[in-house]
Amino acid sequence: MTMKKLINAPENLVQELLEGFALAHAGKVTLSDSRLVLRASEKAQDKVAVVTLGGSGHEPALSGFVGEGMLDISVPGEIFAAPGPPKVLEALRTAKRDAGILFIVLNHAGDVLSAKVAGDMAKKEGIRFEQVLTHEDISCAPRNDPENRRGLVGCLPVIKVAGAAAGAGRSLEECAEIARRMEAGMATLAVAVSGATHPSTGEVIAAIDEGTMVVGMGQHGEAGGGTQSLKSADETAEIMLNALLDDIDAKAGDELFVLLNGAGATTLMELYLVLRRVNQLLADKGITLARSLVGEYLTVQEMGGFQMCIGKLDEELKALWDAPCDAPAWTRK
Repeated sequence: MTMKKLINAPENLVQELLEGFALAHAGKVTLSDSRLVLRASEKAQDKVAVVTLGGSGHEPALSGFVGEGMLDISVPGEIFAAPGPPKVLEALRTAKRDAGILFIVLNHAGDVLSAKVAGDMAKKEGIRFEQVLTHEDISCAPRNDPENRRGLVGCLPVIKVAGAAAGAGRSLEECAEIARRMEAGMATLAVAVSGATHPSTGEVIAAIDEGTMVVGMGQHGEAGGGTQSLKSADETAEIMLNALLDDIDAKAGDELFVLLNGAGATTLMELYLVLRRVNQLLADKGITLARSLVGEYLTVQEMGGFQMCIGKLDEELKALWDAPCDAPAWTRK
């Protein structure tokens, strides 16, 4: 697999993409001199700030969710690499306020390490924050072993409801409880049908044989549930949904959200076919598709495939999902 991308010097890639991102979404976000992505309109100091971190190369994630009703600061790292602790600490210092900070971290080794080191230093400086870890990938560990589950696109529903709660003036403790409740009731599974290349090095991220697909692949090509023959949209939807429903112990009468996240090369046409079948399968089980979201949110360059994330919703979580937000990658009036 040969890399074919429109880039300039690889060493300038992240800086240049962030400059372009900020230009494209002027009025919603700003880019600081130290490469933090900030809300263009600063949130009132008496409201909880919401901060996250993560590697670049997964656009629009994670900086695409900075904006009113969602994140206040995103700390982007290099391609597929967590930002270092000093940069994360700078973000926590920038967000510091009496109301506190909700710090959302995806469960990947580099992200967790940077968050811990920066968090320890922040505590010594008297910065008040609560950390919420997202780890909802069912392919790499059972539910009773969350520390070994990766964080995938499930970070997005967590950011949405936590950001809405923070914007409504809820306390830090309430925002953290809402984020953890959403995270605890959800699960994600990915499928890949074609690989991708690393934009800085040209290396193949994942090599997938013709006529096959890999269920459970991570967002950097990590191993998952195994390779099988390529299935139809309906068959793939059923394989993935049944595994996810089992994981969250969904039952008749439950209300769920379904998020289909394209990996980069999978068309909306294909994702809509999958959602159609998911709705049919849920209806057959007496489960309500209460909310859905389909698109590209956390990508893996030109990888073909998608992540399916489902989760349980209660009345409060539905209201927070529906609350207005205005970020580059998710706007709701």
